[in-house]
Amino acid sequence: MELGDRVGPFVGMLGTNGRWYALSDFRDKAALVFIFDSNRCPTAKAYVPRMIRLQDEYADRGVELIAVNSTDPHLYAEESYEAMVARARESHFNFPYLKDADQSLARTFGATCTFHVFVLDRERRLRYRGRFDNSRNPERVTSNDLRAALDDLLAGGPVRVPETDAFGCSLDLI
Repeated sequence: MELGDRVGPFVGMLGTNGRWYALSDFRDKAALVFIFDSNRCPTAKAYVPRMIRLQDEYADRGVELIAVNSTDPHLYAEESYEAMVARARESHFNFPYLKDADQSLARTFGATCTFHVFVLDRERRLRYRGRFDNSRNPERVTSNDLRAALDDLLAGGPVRVPETDAFGCSLDLI
C-alpha cells in the first residue's frame, strides 16, 4: 500500500477473545491503528504498556488500536493462537489482538517487522506508516510519531510526518 491508498476489506481474523473480525466491525471509528505485533519480539513486548495507554487515551476520540500477529506458528511455536490468547490475557490488552493466519493482512499493508504501525483514516485510507515512537526504551523517547499522526488526523489536517522508519524484529512472510 502507498500512502493515501484505501485498504480493501478483510474478513475472518480470529481475535484472542474468540471473536471473528472483519474491517466492517470498526466502521464507526474515526481512525484505525494497525500494529503488527509478536509474542516473542523484545521490541513488541516493550511496547505493551504504551499500546494500552494509547488505546485508553484515544478511545473517546474514535480511535481503535488493533494488534495483528502475522508470524507463522510453524516457524515459532510461541506465536501460536493459544500463546496469543495467554499474552493478551496476562497483559490485559484493551484492544483486539488478531491472528493473520494466512499473512494476507501483512502482505496488504507491506509490514516488514514486528513492531510496524499503520494508521487508516475514516475512509480507510493509509495516512501514516512507520514506528510508534523513536525508542524501545520509554525513558529515551523524544518523538511520539504515532500520537502526532493521530493528533494531526483527528484535527482534520494532513499528517505532517506521514512516514517514519519502523524497527523491531523481522516479520517472516512465507
